[in-house]
Amino acid sequence: MCGRYAASRGPEDLAGIFEVEKWEPEETLEPDYNVAPTKEVYAVLDRPLKDTGDPRPVRQLRKLKWGLVPSWSKTPEGGARMINARSETLHEKPSFKRPFAARRCIVPADGYYEWVTGVAERELEVEGKKKRPRKQPYFVLPADGSVFAMAGLYEFWRDKTLPDEHPLAWWVTCSVITTEAETTPLAVSPADGPHTLAEIHPRMPLMLTPDRWDAWLDPARTDIEDLRSLLAPPPPGLMRAYPVSTAVSNVRNNGPELLKELEGPEEGTLF
Repeated sequence: MCGRYAASRGPEDLAGIFEVEKWEPEETLEPDYNVAPTKEVYAVLDRPLKDTGDPRPVRQLRKLKWGLVPSWSKTPEGGARMINARSETLHEKPSFKRPFAARRCIVPADGYYEWVTGVAERELEVEGKKKRPRKQPYFVLPADGSVFAMAGLYEFWRDKTLPDEHPLAWWVTCSVITTEAETTPLAVSPADGPHTLAEIHPRMPLMLTPDRWDAWLDPARTDIEDLRSLLAPPPPGLMRAYPVSTAVSNVRNNGPELLKELEGPEEGTLF
């Protein structure tokens, strides 16, 4: 799954990477090293500009809320539960099949966090001792330091309790697509820790390599079977993972120090 990630790149950097044509300075977000569900996040999407009369899709960098709210939902309360969409079934799910066909986006990240329960803690669970597992967080990122382009979906939701002119009358929300975690060796892995992404967690965000960006964002592509071919995992061996401080487990902690690589898992969280 993807429940937390880091996003430190600014709009100018992202605009250059994704060849963005349009972004609003007032939508600028501060670097966020502990992005959690329901936060506002950057997303790249292709869509005609509003009120121009020009139907041409324009590559935009937009500020969205993480946690998809279906257009037919009566309230936005379920958004926090829809932060991820499974690649294998999203074309069938009522909440995701319409945005999959028409509203796809890329959610840029530095990488994502995932937690592994330490061996010592798992043994206590097996013995029946009631101790809350202490999990070791790992940061997973492209080995070459490039942007982690997570495949996503976005949706519009109208708050009917507000008048049309109210700035919060329309919500734009998104979800990150996940796929089965790679079982092949990581490009770089810690000496004392997991050597594949599957050893960390059975799911991972679906990373889109640059050769797939245009096809994924193209709103003219609406054939479901054609689109499903774009959900194939990236080539193996592109990722690395390393242990980071358990401070990231508290969403109130936020700063570049969360990305600092540890020499090994913290005490009590041995892999």
